Formats: sequence, structure tokens, C-alpha cells
Amino acid sequence: MKNALRAFGFMGAIAMTSAAYAVGAGTVSASDASRGVSSMTTGVYANNNRGNQGLANAYRTNQRNTYYMVNQPDVDTACRERIYKCLADYCGDVTVVPGQTSGRCTYATESELYNYALLCLQKDTSILLPQYGVNTQNGSNGMNTAARLCPAYVQQELMSYMSMANMANQLSKSHSDLCLQRRQELEAAMSCHSVALAYGNETSSMLTSQLTDYCGAGVPGGSAEMVTRFASAGNVGANIWGWAEKIVSLDLNKKGSDWQAAVDAVLAGYTNRMNLACGDNMQLNTVSYNTSNNEPSALQTAAALAIGVAFPSAPNIKENPYENQSVWMNVQSMSDVWDWASAQQVVRAGLSNVATTQNAFLTTAQMDDMQTAYKRGTKVFILRDSARCYIVPVTQLTDRETTAIAQSFANCISK
Repeated sequence: MKNALRAFGFMGAIAMTSAAYAVGAGTVSASDASRGVSSMTTGVYANNNRGNQGLANAYRTNQRNTYYMVNQPDVDTACRERIYKCLADYCGDVTVVPGQTSGRCTYATESELYNYALLCLQKDTSILLPQYGVNTQNGSNGMNTAARLCPAYVQQELMSYMSMANMANQLSKSHSDLCLQRRQELEAAMSCHSVALAYGNETSSMLTSQLTDYCGAGVPGGSAEMVTRFASAGNVGANIWGWAEKIVSLDLNKKGSDWQAAVDAVLAGYTNRMNLACGDNMQLNTVSYNTSNNEPSALQTAAALAIGVAFPSAPNIKENPYENQSVWMNVQSMSDVWDWASAQQVVRAGLSNVATTQNAFLTTAQMDDMQTAYKRGTKVFILRDSARCYIVPVTQLTDRETTAIAQSFANCISK
């Protein structure tokens, strides 16, 4: 009997052990570290997220991060907005207003605007970028302010702002009423310039009549003052000897030997007026006129008749075979030139070096053209870079040529 009870008890223990193992195969204990972790097919995820809750949380986090990366600016963009606001508050926003010819910062220097932008940023201690991370939302704002992060971007943004302001100012000038008036005035002056050169040696009445038809008071942009200026350009009589010359020769319409250059100087004055009003850089390219004259003047002839001794004729000056050669030549530099001394060195190198010599400022074609122009009588080279221009003479200039160059290139740097 006892043996039978032992046998039944042993078999019951085996059955209970097997059932316990069968139950434990699909469950975990409360203290088990793998609680809630199963394969993808069961729909149960970590951190007690059941069903698709974990997938939904991951999707929400990804959407939030994507939103901030796409819609929130980076440091560079945020600083540009702050710096632009500082400059716009100081100068006024960059807008194109019809008829606007000047603004508060039109003549402001770069250092002035740079210092103001820095001072404006030093007072800006607000949060530069939004903090969406849980660990930084309640943190201090000392590291995330415009005063700390933006000064490094001031120089770059200042250049961009000044470029936009200059372009807006140029556009406003070119559409202003004063600019349109100056353009019409220059068109009339160019017509009178051609007439003055064609009829310069005619009588004063004929010259005045022709000028009145082309640039008189009835012509758009013309005026009686313009007619007088072109009619009187180059007239002999600026001094006592000039009047004596007229009286002796009985030719009250006589002009000096360099009267063509005087006519060019009048046109250069109107060109400069238009450049100042419109913000343009139009240039008058005049020619080198032949002014050599070996004939004795009427005053010398009269004096020779009075005393019976002839004046010696002027020394024979070799005439320039290139009558239409320009007095100056424009040269565009490939690199920036920062001062007049450097510009002079660039011009001298272009004239003295072999055209095939490697040069950081001039191309081979430019050096060849410069040397050819110099041989034919060009006296001045106008060297330009991205922002400046320099007047570099290579030979002695006459007073007329100096005046014409000064009027035509009033915005260029000379020695």
C-alpha cells in the first residue's frame, strides 16, 4: 500500500512540474527584466507600450525633429535677420522709392555701420533659436543669445546690406525726375557737340543759328545757356593778347588752336552732371587733336610789318599721324587695386613687360593694347577694379587735357 502511494505521489509531482513548465513558457515573472519584450508578431513593445503605441511615439518624435530642422532657422540665418533689423532700424529699410535721391546712410562709412551693428547686438540678450529639447527648455539662456553668437556674422551681413542699399539707391536715382532731365540735357549737348565741331570755323551767327536748331530752348533738354557755351568754346579773347589778335586780324569769330578740346570739355561737363544725377559712369572718349601750327599769328605779322623784322617761326613739331587716337584708355583690372601707387605699378608693368608675361592684374591682350595705344599717343590710362578707378598719366598733359580728364573722371582717384 505504501509503495502504491509513493508511486502515485511521484507521478503527481512529475505532472505538476510539467504543468508549471508549460505555464511559464508564455509568461514572465513580475521581477523578470524582459517583461513586455516579445517579437514583432505579438504587438507588444518595450517601456510598457502595448499594441502600436511605441511606433506612434517614435513617429511623433521624428515628426517633431523634422519640423524644427525644416522650419526653424540655423544660427547663420537667425543672425542675419537680427543684424539686418539693427541696420534697418538705423538707416531705414532698403526700399526703392520713385524720386528718392538720398537716405540716412547714403554717405555712411563702413566703420560707422559696423560699430552700430555691434552695439545693437550687445544689447540683444534674447533667445536666438527656439529650444525644443526637454533637457534645454528650462536651462539658462546665456549661450543662446544674439549678443554671443552673432558678432562673427556682422562683417558678412554688412557687406550684403551695403550692396543692397547701393543698388536700391542707384535704381532710385535712375528713375528720378532729375535723372530724366539730365539725360535729355546730355542728348541735346551731344547734338550740339557734333554741330560745334562741324561749324566751329564758320561765322559766329551761322554757328549760333545751327546750335539753336539742335539744342536751343525749344529742344527737349536744350537751353539758350547751352547754345552760348558751345558757341563760345575755344574763342580767342580770354586775355588781352587774344583780343589784340582778333582786332588785328579783323576776325571776331576766330578760335584758338585747341578749340576742339574746349568743345569736348563743355560736353564733358554735361556728362558729369548726368552721372551725378543718375548714379551712372558714362564716359566721354575724346580724341587727341592736332594743334601744331607753324604759321605766324596775325599779331606777329602786324608787329613784323611795323618794325620790319620777321618773327622766327615756331619750331617744327612732328605731327601725330594718328589724328583720332584717344587721349586716355580704360583698363579693367582682374584683381582689386587698393591705392594709387599700386595702380601706377600695374600700368607701368603693362607698358614695360612683354605682353606674354604672366600678370595677376592684366591679360596678354590688355597689355598688348596698352603698349599699342601708348605708341600712338595715349597719355593717360584709367585703371579700374571692382569698386575703384585710378587716373595714371604716363606723359605730360596739357592744361586742356588735364581739365577734360578731371571733368570726365571726377569720381576717379588721382595722385
